[in-house]
Amino acid sequence: MCSPRDSGLSLAAVRMMTRSRSGGPGAAPRRGGEEAAPLQRREAAAEGKKSPSLAKHQRKTQKLKVAYEAPGHEKGESHKALEALGWEPRDWRQQLENIRTMRSGKDAPVDWLGVEHCHDPSAPPKVQRYQVLLSLMLSSQTKDQVTAGAMQRLRARGLTVDSILQTDDATLGSLIYPVGFWRSKVKYIKQTSAILQQRYGGDIPASVAELVALPGVGPKMAHLAMAVAWGIVSGIAPPPPAVDTHVHRIANRLRWTRTMTTSPEKTRAALEEWLPRELWGEINGLLVGFGQQTCLPVRPRCGACLNRSLCPAARSPEPLTPAPAP
Repeated sequence: MCSPRDSGLSLAAVRMMTRSRSGGPGAAPRRGGEEAAPLQRREAAAEGKKSPSLAKHQRKTQKLKVAYEAPGHEKGESHKALEALGWEPRDWRQQLENIRTMRSGKDAPVDWLGVEHCHDPSAPPKVQRYQVLLSLMLSSQTKDQVTAGAMQRLRARGLTVDSILQTDDATLGSLIYPVGFWRSKVKYIKQTSAILQQRYGGDIPASVAELVALPGVGPKMAHLAMAVAWGIVSGIAPPPPAVDTHVHRIANRLRWTRTMTTSPEKTRAALEEWLPRELWGEINGLLVGFGQQTCLPVRPRCGACLNRSLCPAARSPEPLTPAPAP
């Protein structure tokens, strides 16, 4: 059935036709104001005699809203929401290119001591993946140099799932000391190794969900394990803690987060909201080395930084540093 709009009739014309028909064949035309009141009373009486179903239908019809008119449209809220979807930091592409230039030498500690360099490249793939996971577990609250030293001592004794399970707790503790929280890590390493032997045949799981279910493995470790061990980029995955600190600090100094973030995990989530996915695998190592050599936690070398004219922190009296993670 065509609507009034489809038929070319105006809404006023439709109403006039409806009223004239409802008056019946003998209805007299309206003339002057003296007949207006009786006609309105007759119409009101006719309205009162309508069936309940018709009245109910009209009530439902009155509740219909215009589909294309979003809530808050008059206030411009929908426009703001669209703008929010496309947010990205100012000058970030030039800032990133400058950091790449400064990191072109690949001579920062992370370039040869990072957890992705601590496994034995000549070992079978399954063993390499296990060693990557172990280095990540050791790296929490530990400097890269200390993690690398612990991994060297473990590898000298043959670092496999079986060898770890055959090593007593006291010996394992002496091998990984002085990594941060080494006593807890002895327990986590033993528990995780036992699970890997029983459920995964000595290999590590290939999903973030299964990795974080292992004792002593957090989300950031899981994301990096996916990238290094399995070659799957599942997120921006800084290994804790030093890398977390560098990425967290630099992203806030460059204003790569919409607001100042208070923890590395919040920084990671904020970056993933806008940073193109093809850069996720690169950004961690890039910022870590930059933080180790130039954008230092204390007394950053702004004078030697190519971003000194583009960095909000460098232009302020004192470079801003986000609050430390709890």
